[in-house]
Amino acid sequence: MSEKGEVDLTGAKQNTGVWLVKVPKYLSQQWAKATGRGEVGKLRICKKGNQGKPEVSFTLNEELTVIDGIEDKTVSAPREHPFTMQSVGGQTLAVFTETSSGQSEERSDGSSSGSGAGTGPDKITLEGVVVQRAECRPAVSESYMRLKRLQIEESSKPARLSQQLDKAVTNNYKPVANHDYNREYERKKKEEGKRARADKQQVLDMLFSAFEKHQYYNIKDLVDITKQPVIYLKEILRDIGIYNVKGTHKNTWELRPEYRHYQGLKMHWTMRWSFAVPSHSVGTKIKGTMEKSEVRH
Repeated sequence: MSEKGEVDLTGAKQNTGVWLVKVPKYLSQQWAKATGRGEVGKLRICKKGNQGKPEVSFTLNEELTVIDGIEDKTVSAPREHPFTMQSVGGQTLAVFTETSSGQSEERSDGSSSGSGAGTGPDKITLEGVVVQRAECRPAVSESYMRLKRLQIEESSKPARLSQQLDKAVTNNYKPVANHDYNREYERKKKEEGKRARADKQQVLDMLFSAFEKHQYYNIKDLVDITKQPVIYLKEILRDIGIYNVKGTHKNTWELRPEYRHYQGLKMHWTMRWSFAVPSHSVGTKIKGTMEKSEVRH
């Protein structure tokens, strides 16, 4: 309803009474199919005696009984619709119509509202005050039961249906026996399994030599340099290195502070090792002693 506009209260002055009727959804849809202001049905009001309540029923026109579009079938709507009368219940209800400027609307009594010309604001008209409430219900019949059954079946259908394919879809994605990344992982795993563990001292020499060139290495590069299994290499790195879990050099290894002057340590190691060569058992004992002395140094 527009915020600005005139309100025609002619219906209130004439004390026009209207009925507020609740109708089924299918009935309102069939009324909308009527061409122009054509007739949609007949309303019968029968009163038995002076004290009895009036019996009201609505009969739908035969040409509006055909309902299409339910499961691709044609269904006939019931024609007879008796009314269940109800009181207004102390409420004040009214019916308004809104007419756009420049348009005229024919009223229910045959008169015309609106000037039919002009570009002024929309006009609001009071058609009448509700004096009776009612509910229009279809009479129970075979056609009505069939209509409700089809409506229930239509509403219970799933939005998505599974469909069995006669042949495989090959125009988008083709199934493969094994993906490339799986083959690459298996290849690396086989190469690592073939690598034999070298002597710990030999691995240490390769690591110290690598860290002379760069301060930080990731585990993948160290595996390529030493050609050792990852698990074995990490065991050695935990003794001499630090794994960075954050910062600029995240996920990389570097030497511990006590091993960062590794050139002097390496020379000292070589001199003591040559001294331990004459006796194997004594050399082994001296080797363990020298490892501890290097850590203190």
